[in-house]
Amino acid sequence: MSANDPILHREPTPLVVPPVTLEGQSVRLEPLAMSHAPALAAVIEPGIFEHFNVVLSTLGDMETYIADTLAAAERGVERPFVIIEKETGSPVGSTRYLDIQRKHRTLEIGGTWLAKRVWRSRVNTECKYLLLRHAFEELKVMRVQLKTDRRNARSRAAIERIGGSFEGILRHHMLVRGDVVRDTAFYGFIDTEWPEKKTRLEAMLTGR
Repeated sequence: MSANDPILHREPTPLVVPPVTLEGQSVRLEPLAMSHAPALAAVIEPGIFEHFNVVLSTLGDMETYIADTLAAAERGVERPFVIIEKETGSPVGSTRYLDIQRKHRTLEIGGTWLAKRVWRSRVNTECKYLLLRHAFEELKVMRVQLKTDRRNARSRAAIERIGGSFEGILRHHMLVRGDVVRDTAFYGFIDTEWPEKKTRLEAMLTGR
């Protein structure tokens, strides 16, 4: 960018993110509820939360995790989903909109974790596609952010694969899992690029 770039304008109406169900070919994203806790706790395995802010290992951990994000949803700063595998009808993980900036019309996709049996499947790609499409086309957001631990090579590769633009490393960004210092890699999608990114994602999902 330079000083000669044109000044862009956007509608200043505050961003509101209501509960919604998003339907794909392989997955369905439903509003997360406490009733999902037992099924989600049942798919926990070692290693899933290696780079997560917290490590979930018990039903109690899952209930606390869900209660926290539901409280954030009540404050209007998050909107959590349970990921349902349509073939089996079973929950296989969770994801969410977070850091919802009502004034600036931006948000983040994050807090995503999946059962290991659906790793390296189309599940994560389709989830991201559904969330990005809804954010840009229905919610009319200006920017969607994704972030991950600098050392999380698997997550970074997945974000780059779906077209997230690398924006830099924020050093000593946060403490995770109690006392671990995390450097965070930031990626972004913006509204002016969405049509091209959407075509790329749809080609990935259809195998074109």
